[in-house]
Amino acid sequence: MSDNRKFTLGTDKDVRDYVPGKDRLCSATHEEILSGATADVYLVRTREILAREGKADTVVTAEIFPSRPGILAGMPECLHILKGLPVEVWGLDEGAPFEPKDTILRITGPYSAFGIYETALLGILASSSAWATRAAECKQAANGLPVICFGARHIHPAVAPVMERAAVVGGADGAACILGAKLLGLEPAGTMPHALVLILGDTVKAAIAYNTHMPPDVPRTILVDTFKDECEEALRVAEALGTEMGGIRLDTPGERGGVTEDLVREVRARLDLAGFSHVKIFVSGGLSPEKIAQLAAAGADAFGVGSYISAAPPINMTMDIKEVEGRPVAKRGRIPGIIQNPNLKKLI
Repeated sequence: MSDNRKFTLGTDKDVRDYVPGKDRLCSATHEEILSGATADVYLVRTREILAREGKADTVVTAEIFPSRPGILAGMPECLHILKGLPVEVWGLDEGAPFEPKDTILRITGPYSAFGIYETALLGILASSSAWATRAAECKQAANGLPVICFGARHIHPAVAPVMERAAVVGGADGAACILGAKLLGLEPAGTMPHALVLILGDTVKAAIAYNTHMPPDVPRTILVDTFKDECEEALRVAEALGTEMGGIRLDTPGERGGVTEDLVREVRARLDLAGFSHVKIFVSGGLSPEKIAQLAAAGADAFGVGSYISAAPPINMTMDIKEVEGRPVAKRGRIPGIIQNPNLKKLI
């Protein structure tokens, strides 16, 4: 292979002899993914059989297509896996929309050079595109208002940056996860946790401490649902910080009915009446596109969305071989030969 990549797990015996380290996290390292350790085992066995049959260098064209519409994310990771291999790659741009059965990625080259990565490529595209699609739904519901991804706490930390990056690709305006934001050249976005208010014992004390110790470019968005009525707390912190106050965050728990349209309207009205019309209302907690649209209409200015994005069901992706040595082929139920998509671009 052109990049001299070593498949650590190249045969069935390699798989049987493979013993991962015990003192580690369960997530795969970059090296393990590239070595084939995250592949479905039958792909390793197929590669071995083809080699023994003298067919390892058989040139094929494989295409990946989705089961339902969405927004594409994960292409840079796929290209990172495929770069340096003796393959030609065509694909959609990151962030591009797609429809069911659209060809979103096409790979041509010796099957043994890339076939082992089928599992990884499909998994990357299935999850990342699902997260991007959910974020796009939220951004559309917000009607142009900011949406920040707060989903990292809902999934394994090894993939949290992948999810938050995909959310921004889909339309989110920022991400709370540090690595997820940094991978896109952004600074992570967030407000303050209940922990700060609980430990300091008072919302105003927490607001003053936050304002005192955080750099000027960090937004002053203060959580106001910890101890007292949200309207009361919003007015107290607005009076304490004055013009330095950027916004309040409503994160009322479900035990108290969550954040409602009426609550947003009342907080907005009371802030305006007290002369604090510059204070924005940031809402979080169990948000969905439907609720975002309702709260935006009630006067909310920005949204933090977690589980709706992070819990997105993967968009099923399929990789089919469509040509073998230039000859159109397909399994039953599929049309032999490549499926044209004018939006594909040559990427490798």
